[in-house]
Amino acid sequence: MAEVWQDLLAGGVADLAPYGQDCPGLAEPGQLVADPDVVADWYARIVAGRRTPLGLAAVDRGADALAVMGWQGAVHHNEWTVPLAAVVRSWEERFGVRVIGMGFNTLDLSVAAPPATFEHALHVAAEHWTFCPDSILQGPGTLADYSEQIRGKNAWSFWWD
Repeated sequence: MAEVWQDLLAGGVADLAPYGQDCPGLAEPGQLVADPDVVADWYARIVAGRRTPLGLAAVDRGADALAVMGWQGAVHHNEWTVPLAAVVRSWEERFGVRVIGMGFNTLDLSVAAPPATFEHALHVAAEHWTFCPDSILQGPGTLADYSEQIRGKNAWSFWWD
């Protein structure tokens, strides 16, 4: 995360207050508000309504599907899938995340332990910025505004140009 933070800063970026040049590191885990598999089932029904193609991967954890399937959805941001899968694994552990859908340049995750406070959501937003800067740069433009979009939400969606 720190390496990507510095690389993105070199390219000129959005408002990263209150962190600026200093990568805040990983956010603390969230508190479960529901069973991760129940939240995943709920969000899977929503994603299925989009009529996206179905794919299967023989993995023990959803995050591993990114690497096993050779997903290249973030290639314009990060050409290495394994580090992205490692981030999603970390989110599985800290936020009860489950991979619900992967598209050409999209990733949908259910979240059973979303950040509940503004401060926690802001810290998670910093992680999201290093994972998928388009979510902030082509969305609300600031970490603070993006944090309001993810605070208490049971779904995180990412897209890359």
